[in-house]
Amino acid sequence: MKRISVVLVWCLLATGCVGGSETDTSGDGETLSVPEGCREVPAAVSSEKVTLLTDLAAAYNDTDPSFDGQCVAITIHRVASGRAAKLLAEGWPTDGSASPPPVLWSPASAAWGALVNYRLELAGQPPIANDYQRIMLTPLVLAMPRPMAEALGWPEADIGWSDILELAQSPEGWGAFGHPEWGPFRLGKTNPNFSTSGLSATIAIYYAATGKTSALTLDDVGSTSVGAFVRGVESATVHYGDTTLTFLENMLKEDLAGRPLSYASAAAVEEVSIIAYNRGDPADTGADDLTPPNVPLVAIYPKEGTVFSDNPAFVLDAAWVDDISRQAAEAFRSFVIDDPEIQARVLEFGFRPGNPAVAVADPISPANGLNPSQPETELQVPEPEVLAALVDGWETYRKTARVIMVIDVSGSMGDLAGEGFSKLDLVKQAVAASLNQFKSEDEVGLWIFSTNLDGDGDYLELVPPAPLAQTEAQIRRSVAGLIADGGTGLYDSTRAAVQAVREGFDQTKINAVILLTDGKCDDNPPGCELDPLLEYLASSERDVVRVFPVAYGADANLAELQSIADATAARLYKATDPLTIEEVFEQVVSNF
Repeated sequence: MKRISVVLVWCLLATGCVGGSETDTSGDGETLSVPEGCREVPAAVSSEKVTLLTDLAAAYNDTDPSFDGQCVAITIHRVASGRAAKLLAEGWPTDGSASPPPVLWSPASAAWGALVNYRLELAGQPPIANDYQRIMLTPLVLAMPRPMAEALGWPEADIGWSDILELAQSPEGWGAFGHPEWGPFRLGKTNPNFSTSGLSATIAIYYAATGKTSALTLDDVGSTSVGAFVRGVESATVHYGDTTLTFLENMLKEDLAGRPLSYASAAAVEEVSIIAYNRGDPADTGADDLTPPNVPLVAIYPKEGTVFSDNPAFVLDAAWVDDISRQAAEAFRSFVIDDPEIQARVLEFGFRPGNPAVAVADPISPANGLNPSQPETELQVPEPEVLAALVDGWETYRKTARVIMVIDVSGSMGDLAGEGFSKLDLVKQAVAASLNQFKSEDEVGLWIFSTNLDGDGDYLELVPPAPLAQTEAQIRRSVAGLIADGGTGLYDSTRAAVQAVREGFDQTKINAVILLTDGKCDDNPPGCELDPLLEYLASSERDVVRVFPVAYGADANLAELQSIADATAARLYKATDPLTIEEVFEQVVSNF
């Protein structure tokens, strides 16, 4: 099954696109007041620079700027890159469902602007994202635990994606470098349909396969040898997902538990994320009570070159932008970029200055595992049609999944959720829609659970895992016929599903369970003893089956579901508003 199109390249989830440090997917809203009689000039900004630009906009507004006798005030609105791209291409709403249409737009990467223009061109409309300058930069790197990087010759050796391919395909794994105890090479890499970092990494892998640094073509993307290279690198992937934070948080948890080299050998992240991780704050919360990792991460700058998240500031050529607003946006952009003292502030956030006259300095330094003189080569972002074909190709070459979806059908799933639908009705729609995200080779199965579904058993296998080309019709029929009844036999159902995946474990695939529930375990003990379940889930260091729980509705027990995710180094997803389940389920399936 084929799910990608040029539309999906830029994350058409209602919640937007995330990647690198850009993990906040909503939060539209005015952050600065507009003096009476002044013109508001809105800026839509991705989350990693909202704090900085809010401070700078306040400082700029304090200068009492005016143009043609009209006072103006810049306002900053948090809008994730993918969501803003979607709104700009489809027509920015003015009904209050989003922040005001922006005059200045600053996504994580200029690639989003190219995709907006491409989508508009396809619709016969003029481009609007044309005029931009870079505010701040951060390159895509391979974050690697220091001992592993040193085993590859870091910091002296030139290391790149070709070396990752060699490691991924070596039957000895880390044994080829004298460390068989580290097992196979494991790569953390996000899904390019959802993550800026994942898209940047995929671009870099394709370039590495061709030996080029610019002008990637459709012929390159369709090349058999390029496909083999991409498939080889992807074969080492732990799982995918919608944000690099999943990998960084799990790496830190394993490190603090005394297993610093067990979860992933490397993760494709932005350089700025390493600074936050080594502080013990992978989510970059700015908290004070932090515990740094025992083993820090260092940056591998791929020798073939890499892509920058360049945080551009576009002054849009949109119909709603008049001369006064344009002048104000251009003046604010110059205020941010041209002043060396202001540009030096981006270093406080772990980014490199966009103004080339400002030197790269701390915290981008060897003390943090970084090299300010790297990368030597910046890769050119491909043309939009090539970018779309590239992600299309990735869908073919990505690592295959083996997944059992385990769905709660307890009585509470029959409760009304809004818009005339029960919670189970909405889940049926979400599961059916999610099948379009898998490829035909992915092995997908379906279980349900409540209580006493099969004699005394709380779970029932409806469709065993098999290639989706064989199981899709059966899964759709089974899902359509689900009925809510009974209690919530959560723990024994979870254990049984994981055991089933383990029994058919395939090292070449992503082996996982998706666990959706709207409640907490209410079966009679010992069926609801959490500790034995967690002990079982964490009992295998080699054949790890990751459990991705979905907390559905307000009554789901977040603590127990988080502990289940933690036991398998996976991630908990939350759909506390049942009406969001289709969007959340799409994010869950992004791991495969």
